Amino acid sequence: MIKNGLRLKSQVCDTQVIVVRSAESLEDLRAGGVRMVPVADESAAALTVDPAFSSGTLMGKRYVDDAGAEVLVTKAGVGSLSIGTTPLAVKDAKPLPASD
Repeated sequence: MIKNGLRLKSQVCDTQVIVVRSAESLEDLRAGGVRMVPVADESAAALTVDPAFSSGTLMGKRYVDDAGAEVLVTKAGVGSLSIGTTPLAVKDAKPLPASD
């Protein structure tokens, strides 16, 4: 199982993330349609971004899925994040209370 704090990188673009909240669904975390690997993994593969998953990621944004998994993008890239073929959503900021 993927643990909180694990740093992952894309095999097809510059995207890097840190796992903020782990869930079993993260076992199939992908960027650009290709499975992400630990940052320490030095294997080089001749893979390309799947055009269906090329909307990109935003640095500093948190992405979540329905199972409660949450990742923080530490380096943006052209590949979009997904669990399998299900895209992750950008987590909305919590509104601050009004100070009247």
